[in-house]
Amino acid sequence: MIRPALFFLFLFFALTASVQETPPSVATPSLQTNATPNNNRVQTVQFESKLVGKTLPYNVVLPADYDEPRAKVKRYPVLYLLHGLTGHYDNWTTRTRLSDYAAQYPIIIVTPEGNNGWYTDSATIPTDKYETYILEELIPDVERRYRANAAREGRAIAGLSMGGYGALKFGLKHPEMFVMAASLSGAFGAASWTEKELDSRPIRESLFQIFGPADSPTRAANDVFKLAREVSAKKVAPLPYFYFDCGTEDFLFSSNRELASLFVELKIPHEYRQLPGTHNWQYWDAQVQEVLRLAARRLRGPAASVKTAGH
Repeated sequence: MIRPALFFLFLFFALTASVQETPPSVATPSLQTNATPNNNRVQTVQFESKLVGKTLPYNVVLPADYDEPRAKVKRYPVLYLLHGLTGHYDNWTTRTRLSDYAAQYPIIIVTPEGNNGWYTDSATIPTDKYETYILEELIPDVERRYRANAAREGRAIAGLSMGGYGALKFGLKHPEMFVMAASLSGAFGAASWTEKELDSRPIRESLFQIFGPADSPTRAANDVFKLAREVSAKKVAPLPYFYFDCGTEDFLFSSNRELASLFVELKIPHEYRQLPGTHNWQYWDAQVQEVLRLAARRLRGPAASVKTAGH
């Protein structure tokens, strides 16, 4: 459970993280038109979501060899990288050196827009379908537009804070979709936080718009602790590889340790690390490098390709 004092820290860190300066060597690209490159390897797609009824842009970091003639017959694995609360789709490419780190890996990286939707279909707003959007609109669009490996072995999902919660939730709810699910500083208690614990009005409104009241079916269906407890012994083997880490000074540290302990109790294979650090971009810039290394080992490498609708 998250105490009120900790939740004030949640708001503080979420807001300060979203406005923190970009690392010195990272340029902040301006918003681009549909599938227009920000540089040689980063593109922005202005996707029109029919489910959500909004433009939900996403950035794509292409492998270094993607446009080389010899690579035209390759299909690349994809890592979907989710942003945190109060953040947006371009955070990963403007506030970390993601593009530089990714250059050594034959992986397409997609950073979608999730607004403050907790990557969940809202209990109160019919059009806020941020879980279904990822599964039924975003992934198919990426696989049509780019030379992406459309098999489960070619997909991984990861994220920070709200996005870390979303990534592990996708791994538990939809194991047939992803071979790996990873979290940095995951906000795993989101679906179980009660009104008494949420003294910050903006955050409280966001959570209750998405998850509804304490006894709502949406909360039960999206609580990662409950989802983990419902995994039977027969369903453990098909689960994706789970990785999560958290800084020891992070206000979400205790919930990360609780989830790790539960995974041990339930014998769900996973890797959990606790490291010096707090809830900020310095920590995430460092740890996204580990996510890339793990994804490169877990994802199926480039395979023979067929023609795509876009690239």
